[in-house]
Amino acid sequence: MNKTYCPSLTEYKRRVARVVNIGDIPLGGNHPIRVQSMTTVDTMDTLGSVEQTLRMVEAGCEYVRITAPSMKEAQNLLEIKKELRKRGCNVPLIADIHFTPNAAELAARIVEKVRVNPGNYADKKKFEEIDYTDATYAAEVERIRERFRPLVKICKQYGTAMRIGTNHGSLSDRILSRYGDTPLGMVESALEFLRLCEEENYYDVVLSMKASNTQVMVQAYRLLVQKLDEEGLQPYPLHLGVTEAGEAEDGRIKSAVGIGTLLEDGLGDTVRVSLTEAPEAEAPVAQMLIDRYANRAAQAQPIAPLVGEEPINPFQYFRRVTREVENIGGANVPRVVADMSRLQNLEYADLRAAGQLYSPFLDKFQMSDLGADYIYTGQVPSPFMLPNGLKEIVDYSAWRDGGHRPEHYPVFTQAEYAVASAKHPALNFVFHNLASLTAPALDQLREDGTAVVLLYSDNAHAMPEIRRAFFELMNAGVTCPVIVNRQFPALKDEQTQLYAATDVGGLLLDGLGDGIVLSTELLPERPKPEWLTTIDGLNQLSFGILQAARTRMSKTEYISCPSCGRTLFDLQETTAMIRKRTDHLKGIKIGIMGCIVNGPGEMADADYGYVGVGKGKISLYRGQEVIKKSVPEEAAVDELIELMREDGRWIEKEVVEEPVGA
Repeated sequence: MNKTYCPSLTEYKRRVARVVNIGDIPLGGNHPIRVQSMTTVDTMDTLGSVEQTLRMVEAGCEYVRITAPSMKEAQNLLEIKKELRKRGCNVPLIADIHFTPNAAELAARIVEKVRVNPGNYADKKKFEEIDYTDATYAAEVERIRERFRPLVKICKQYGTAMRIGTNHGSLSDRILSRYGDTPLGMVESALEFLRLCEEENYYDVVLSMKASNTQVMVQAYRLLVQKLDEEGLQPYPLHLGVTEAGEAEDGRIKSAVGIGTLLEDGLGDTVRVSLTEAPEAEAPVAQMLIDRYANRAAQAQPIAPLVGEEPINPFQYFRRVTREVENIGGANVPRVVADMSRLQNLEYADLRAAGQLYSPFLDKFQMSDLGADYIYTGQVPSPFMLPNGLKEIVDYSAWRDGGHRPEHYPVFTQAEYAVASAKHPALNFVFHNLASLTAPALDQLREDGTAVVLLYSDNAHAMPEIRRAFFELMNAGVTCPVIVNRQFPALKDEQTQLYAATDVGGLLLDGLGDGIVLSTELLPERPKPEWLTTIDGLNQLSFGILQAARTRMSKTEYISCPSCGRTLFDLQETTAMIRKRTDHLKGIKIGIMGCIVNGPGEMADADYGYVGVGKGKISLYRGQEVIKKSVPEEAAVDELIELMREDGRWIEKEVVEEPVGA
């Protein structure tokens, strides 16, 4: 299969999409990457919707999406638009449609753009496996096309743009029966609608492939671009987003892993970051992701283009095959290294930042779920024995001068490693970047069964350069494990969070990387717990990135939709309450959905679901099967826990004794 899914794997080039005019703000081509979000107020609350839209525009939204689940909401879009225009706000409005073609046809006459979901616009989803013959499948496709055709004609007549937005979790039974729950199924679902648009000579179309699983999301967008090219279809602009990313740090990390990976490859013309927070909190995060690429082409150092075939499949996850060195590589989960090299006099309390909580009263350590696997102490090794299997990496000179201690693993520069006479018998780390992977260096790494590479880049176009270095290793048959090392200059906390999630997450999604170590110039001598740019913050960030990339599950995952006008309970408050009760359940995925539109399908791969089905009424799911219907909201969290207990997946929360003065 042709693997062309982006303009260049090594040079920063933005894909040039067809220009689509949405109101007065064009999308695609050489226009800036646009920011959008979605209102959370009931669409029938005209003034509430207007006030919230104005706040969103003030926060940086260039397009505002509003749900229109039925005819009455679609009609009220006219009142919202009139009031906005009266107040001097000309932001383009987008109607969000699920299930109701007649509402879409009405909204298309009022707003600048309509979003339809091909999985539920005119298709059925009953979570049934149906055996279609080619003839019955084709007949069903034709039925859907005839239901969709009137909307296309109205959009063409009124100059209204359209987004065909596939969601991983709401693929129709028909698509699932033929393609399965796959990125290809997502792409084909959109292409069925798109081909009809082109038959009608209607081209004002934007496409999206959203999923809460970042691996699926990235693969689907890549495959979409490749399929458009393969079929000779127009290069339509792409709307990027990770559905149900969640809240706070986890939501931002997950969004950056998915969206940032695609932006790195020049894909994407508009971005929506879906957080379980007020919509005006989303736009600045999206803008921060986008701004990183404003001058990327000018700042990037040239990267040698790849000779021969790309040694990974960009449309399917396979982890790079590596030999096991101690507990790194092979079938081991990716490891986390905490950089503590700036602390000159390591104390017991400092290990808290690496997930080891010390109690002076009991004189013992307890490891949290985010316990680092290694600490890097540089020139000043720990003066005490490390607890709970925590291992220590020291600079080669400190290891050599300290008497080759077996519990210390040395890290070499490339020059030191090339000539060193003494090495650790089991595990040796060596720093490399793309430039240092010369033929002799590759030969040495290939032969040394104790070597683990710490791979870094000083290029502004860092992720593609590190990926290119992985390709060099793979094409040379070098199977030593690789820990990705990203070092950031003095950045704001949220920038560090988003940039690290993009750079490391993008590699992990392609199966590249056996560990992660993050460093920043802002590390103080003694960290303050509220700063991200402390050892503690970077350690948590490392685990968050591994979780968001689906490569190491170390904590409970919450798949929560951003609130919208359809939401039947206070999503932020409920999510916080569920987290408080369940955040100790390692590796369990809980979907928290405001309504049935974002219900069992949108939760896709959640283990359990909490879905609003009416005012004060909740349905509880095991996977995609509803187990308890219409549970009163006040009892629903207890019932959810009871369901987990029945499945043998509930454990009581341990009370961790906090160190005095923590």
